[in-house]
Amino acid sequence: MKKLTLLIIGLILTSSFIFAAKNITLKGSDTLLILGQKWAEIYMKKNPGTVIQVTGGGSGVGIAALINGTTDIAQASRPMKDKEKENVLEKRGVGANEIPVALDGITVYVNEKNPVGKLTFAQLKDIFQAKITNWKQVGGKDSRIILYGRENSSGTHVFFKEHVLNNEDYAVSVQPLPGTAAIVNAVAQDEKGIGYGGVAYAKGVKEILIAKDEKSGYYPPTMENIISGKYPISRYLFWYTAGTPKGEVKKLIDWILSPEGQKLVEEAGYFPLPKEKSK
Repeated sequence: MKKLTLLIIGLILTSSFIFAAKNITLKGSDTLLILGQKWAEIYMKKNPGTVIQVTGGGSGVGIAALINGTTDIAQASRPMKDKEKENVLEKRGVGANEIPVALDGITVYVNEKNPVGKLTFAQLKDIFQAKITNWKQVGGKDSRIILYGRENSSGTHVFFKEHVLNNEDYAVSVQPLPGTAAIVNAVAQDEKGIGYGGVAYAKGVKEILIAKDEKSGYYPPTMENIISGKYPISRYLFWYTAGTPKGEVKKLIDWILSPEGQKLVEEAGYFPLPKEKSK
């Protein structure tokens, strides 16, 4: 009888804990996935009653989940479109709230054995539109260029299209892959390959120096160059909420924008916000 009573008490306490647990969901950008998971891990250690679930799928997927009310926070590597903001207001009854959370440089990756070390915007555009199809055309070996990119739900796909391709279409030969890690893995194994993605993923591949044009300098995606704007493919990364964040979601956002939260940005391989945008 005593054991049964203790078991019942234990079940009640467990149920109470589950009921009291504060659940927060983050969904969206694969670029932000590593950082979102890092923030969640540390925050949950500091706040044992909070459970944070972080999933990827692409910025568009996260924004769609925010519109539908199936996530608390959408992680996005691009700004939300006007139509998407209208959909949030229509479906949720409140406006979309944009929070810059970190800086990133879209890195262009090639295989470590590829002798090509720098490219201009014009060359990049011609490569990803298949106007340049052989590495010898940009100072490399006489071999075909194999293109790797992100699927169209990706914020990185959209940002690269807008800023490098001047909003023109990618070549049909670009192989879309489900995440930056997949692109890095493909390029690391393919001497002919080239791809793009967040700077935090650049492991086992070679980062290309990029120039806006032939007259400007070639720059790597370092923190100094991204913050100063010298590296030409830099961007803010965002969190979006439906309406002004409140309660546990606000506490989490305040923490990631604090010096402690922004320190983790750098540790994860991204770049912290300029001081005027953080807290």
